[in-house]
Amino acid sequence: MRFLGIDLGWTSGPSGLCCLAWEGNALVLVDLDRRQATDAILAWVDTWAPAGQPAGVAVDAPTIIPNRTGMRLPDRLTHSYFHRYHAGCYPANWGRPFAARTVAFGQELAHRQFRHGTEITPQEPDRWQIEVFPHPAVVHLFNLEKILKYKKGAVAERQKELAQLRTFLFTLATAEPPLAVTGLPEIPGQSSRLKVVEDQLDALMCAYVAAYWWYWGTAKNQVLGNVQEGYIVVPHRRSGA
Repeated sequence: MRFLGIDLGWTSGPSGLCCLAWEGNALVLVDLDRRQATDAILAWVDTWAPAGQPAGVAVDAPTIIPNRTGMRLPDRLTHSYFHRYHAGCYPANWGRPFAARTVAFGQELAHRQFRHGTEITPQEPDRWQIEVFPHPAVVHLFNLEKILKYKKGAVAERQKELAQLRTFLFTLATAEPPLAVTGLPEIPGQSSRLKVVEDQLDALMCAYVAAYWWYWGTAKNQVLGNVQEGYIVVPHRRSGA
């Protein structure tokens, strides 16, 4: 079973990409990349999860948008549950410039037989996609009181917060499922290069959430919303983190 994490560029920006594989009793890092064009991202998906191979794809982007205006159900729920962590997600509707791209991307995955995996049998080979949101996942998996703020602000502060995320990712070696990763990109000093590493680590977080969903299902994850109104899969708080 492989797990693909895609930190999708919502309009035309580059996307972070990560592939994890379940080997033995641990997750191993197979590939960490960043691509811009949708065709290039889909080609990457086809490389690491070719037709007929069991795989889960976790996308940080609204791939189901039924509403013309306002907020989707999962957007409202993230604000209700995670506002105190500063982890409410950006509202999606068809008036937003990203809507056509993100929905079309989910449809392209569906054409590749990745069904929306709001219901799965844990630890069974399958082929599905889910929408995820790294901020509340990080808060819950590492038992934080607020998000790590590496997206905006002064470069030095972003470096510090992103370095903290990198450190936390190494601690998943003792989680269940364990992530056996020994090397990750170093945190650079330049703002432009910092965005590259941010996208890649976000993609790794997405891939791990996909694996966490496959491993535990609803026992240790919650599904905010549904296939009709949009949904986001978020891990529960992990005890002992």
